[in-house]
Parts: sequence; C-alpha cells; structure tokens
Amino acid sequence: MNWYLTKIVFRIICGEGHHTPQFDEQLRLISASDEHEAFEKATAIGISEQDDFYNHEQQLVQWKFINVAELYRFSGLLDGAEMYSRIQETDDPDGYVDLIHRRADHIRANSTHKMLRLL
Repeated sequence: MNWYLTKIVFRIICGEGHHTPQFDEQLRLISASDEHEAFEKATAIGISEQDDFYNHEQQLVQWKFINVAELYRFSGLLDGAEMYSRIQETDDPDGYVDLIHRRADHIRANSTHKMLRLL
C-alpha cells in the first residue's frame, strides 16, 4: 500500500447563495495501492460527506462536493518534509501576519492535542 495526500474541494452555499462564494479545501490522507484507487477513494469520501442542514437562522446550508483537486503520492515520510504549500495573496499583509501570530499563540496556549474522529 502507498500513502497519498489528496485535496477534496466542497462548495458551501448558504440560503439562496447570495454571498461571497465559499469553498472548503480539505487535505486528506488516503491509503491505496495506486493513484487510481486513491482518486476513487477520495472521490467516495467527497460524495459521502456532502451535507445539507439548517443553520441558526434556519437557512439551508449545502456542502456540495466539487471534485478531487490534487493527489500526491508519498515516497516516504521524512521529518520536516513539505506536505503542502500554497501562496497566499492579500491586500492586508499586516492583518494576515497578525492572524498567523494569533493562530500560533492559540496553538501554544492549547495544551491538549486535538484528534480528528472519523465516524
């Protein structure tokens, strides 16, 4: 078996969709024998995790699976290996840097590890 890192993309639509378009990009770890199987497993995850629910304002919120946008095979796990990279452009660089510092402070202050539980 091989390990793959996949990016699964969902579109989030709230109410009639009269808002700034939102997309959720999720990085998922997949165990598969080859790229085709990894892609199929990632697609199945995306389809199975589509969801519709009502928010606190009783507006329908839809998470619609778009597709698997990226697929990378790990050749091995190395300490410090780059797993993902994205260049962020912003009109407010000071605000972006402040956000990064606040996130780091939150991680430092949080003494418990968070685990993702897949049901």
